[in-house]
Amino acid sequence: MAQQEINPRKFIPIAILIGAIIFLLISWNSITVTIEAGHAGVLFKRFGGGIELDRTYGEGFHFLAPWNTMYIYEVRQQEIAEEMNVLSSNGLEIQVDVSAWYQPSYSSIGKLHANIGINYLQRVVIPSLRSSARSVVGRYTPEEIYSTKRDAIQTEIFDETKLLLDQKNVQLNQVLIRSIKLPPTLKEAIEGKLKQEQLSLEYEFKLEKALKEAERQKIEAEGKAMANNIINASLTDKILREKGIIATLELAESNNTKIVIIGNSKDGLPLILGDSK
Repeated sequence: MAQQEINPRKFIPIAILIGAIIFLLISWNSITVTIEAGHAGVLFKRFGGGIELDRTYGEGFHFLAPWNTMYIYEVRQQEIAEEMNVLSSNGLEIQVDVSAWYQPSYSSIGKLHANIGINYLQRVVIPSLRSSARSVVGRYTPEEIYSTKRDAIQTEIFDETKLLLDQKNVQLNQVLIRSIKLPPTLKEAIEGKLKQEQLSLEYEFKLEKALKEAERQKIEAEGKAMANNIINASLTDKILREKGIIATLELAESNNTKIVIIGNSKDGLPLILGDSK
């Protein structure tokens, strides 16, 4: 019996398949990428025009050519806190602690990566926040910064920082002034002045309240006097006599025993001595 001859060509498809599997295993990490929750990606095409400016890759699993690169950005809201020394309008140094809530503009991550890069926090966010804070605080006096204008300063810093970051494809959500520290002597002087102003306002309030009460009593007294004058003017002798008769009749009809002396008094009314009990 002749031995069957083996044809090597039969193993070519198997070899190709095995080679493809080995290639996939070796290059798996370079041809696939998983974008985690709260992140997004921008693709750099080495042979296809560079950064894809108009497309943002969302969360999940993605295939890509092994010569391309996916850059991952966190798109959740993030916070940066900056403590800086700034000058007030009169040149006094004040320490301000400011924080900002920010995140990259989701639809413009490609432009952000092309123009600034992954480290956009150090390149644009922090410099913009510092510049705006110094500019805004420099318009106010230490007293305004410490007491009455804090909310206005916070809003102005936000507006100016947002204007800068919008041009850099970074979304600014909020700016918060966490603390303002003045030199101790200046702080004590301002607090003393504010206390005196508060006492003065309290005194003015009490004085105004007393004046209003006096005015009320005066008006009330004038009203009573006017009412009495009207009543006195309307009470003639005949009206008084009539009211006396009505009262006498009502007393006579009551269950209480009374001693009533009927005589010819000046007003013609009976004289009531009291209860017989």
